[in-house]
Amino acid sequence: MSVVPADVLPGSALAAEEPAARAAELGPRARLWPSLAAVYRAQLSRARVARIPLLFVATFQSIGIMILMRGVVDDGAEAQAVVAGSSVLVVAFVALNLLAQYFGQLRASGGLDHYATLPVPPAAVVLGAAGAYASFTVPGTVVTAVFGCVLFGLPLAHLWILVAVIPLAGAALAGLGAALGLLAPRPELATLLGQLGMSAALLLGVLPADRMPEVVRFTRDLLPSTYGVEAFARTFGPDPDWAFVLGDLAVCGAVGVISLAVATWAYRRAAVR
Repeated sequence: MSVVPADVLPGSALAAEEPAARAAELGPRARLWPSLAAVYRAQLSRARVARIPLLFVATFQSIGIMILMRGVVDDGAEAQAVVAGSSVLVVAFVALNLLAQYFGQLRASGGLDHYATLPVPPAAVVLGAAGAYASFTVPGTVVTAVFGCVLFGLPLAHLWILVAVIPLAGAALAGLGAALGLLAPRPELATLLGQLGMSAALLLGVLPADRMPEVVRFTRDLLPSTYGVEAFARTFGPDPDWAFVLGDLAVCGAVGVISLAVATWAYRRAAVR
């Protein structure tokens, strides 16, 4: 007669508790910042080859608009608005238009299921993708701004303000683009909404505000990129009012936080369906 330990018997309580104990021994929950960095690097390496040609298109588009506007607008405030609006338009093309298309296609193809199975916070997915797409706008925005300043004879002394304008305007527009792509029921509609948003940034951001009707000016104030354009345009003057510049950047940053929060909520909503 052999003695069998009680913890190996099939019906024993100890044997039933062992799988539960092993199941409870899960790995630590992924933190936001390491997850965000991992998603950012993955998105950056994946989109590097596919998005660089589109970045050239966005840059050449903005430069072409400035060349066309050179014979239409006068020097001074109008030229400042054209250069600032054309520079931020590069950000809108990539961060708003392309990101709306990306998340729309990701939702339609079931790609959100892949991210849902990873131990990654939803905010890390949205912020990582938004940051990767916004990073592609840096060289195109700088080239457009330098070219516009040379073309219209504007000073280059305060171009360092782009260090703040690009990430803040990029965050606001990327959050809006991600939300449009995640909330659109079809990828074609996401593409359409992204194109409409970029067209609004083109018409309301590049054209001088003084020549717009009052209703259009009100619509312009609702566009997130407007405050980045205003902050950049104010720095071209001989004595910039930095209080207004910081105010515009603060509004742009606040809109960016709100739009990215909405995009994170839209991601959670789309991932559970």
